[in-house]
Amino acid sequence: MEFKDLILARRSVRKYASAINHEDLEAILKAAQKAPSWKNQQTSRCYAVETPETLEDFRAAALPSFNQNSSAQAALIVTTYVKNVVGFSDDGAPVNEIGNGWGAYDLGLHDAYLILAARDAGYDTLIMGIRDADVIRAKLSIPENEEIMSVIAVGKSAAEVPARPRKPFDEVVKFF
Repeated sequence: MEFKDLILARRSVRKYASAINHEDLEAILKAAQKAPSWKNQQTSRCYAVETPETLEDFRAAALPSFNQNSSAQAALIVTTYVKNVVGFSDDGAPVNEIGNGWGAYDLGLHDAYLILAARDAGYDTLIMGIRDADVIRAKLSIPENEEIMSVIAVGKSAAEVPARPRKPFDEVVKFF
């Protein structure tokens, strides 16, 4: 698929017909790993939840009901980044006022690669930010030095999702 078509085809899906198979999930996660990062530090991390029994328990414990419903039948990927690495000097001081925001920035690039790789492989995604980070950390044994950012549902959409309107271009872009 042409890149511009891939961007136009990606949607946030809230009803899945089926999950993703392990081989495709692995390929998508490998593609996401190619995202650029600060000094190539690669602090983005993924925790893939794919077995039916683990998914059911995880959804019920870690997601509010609307996200449980929106992600039913999909695999889930929790994305995190290692704190206090990206955006920090060798002595541990932030290089500017953004600090750990640079880790979040790199993870955003990673997650963008992930959702576009999923779409390119014929899968759909939903990025969910409303979740219980403490439950997720405990259930997936995520270390304290990682910031939990999102839970991404991946699967095959149960129905076609129309494109959502975008703000006018001149409202979000300024040329000087």
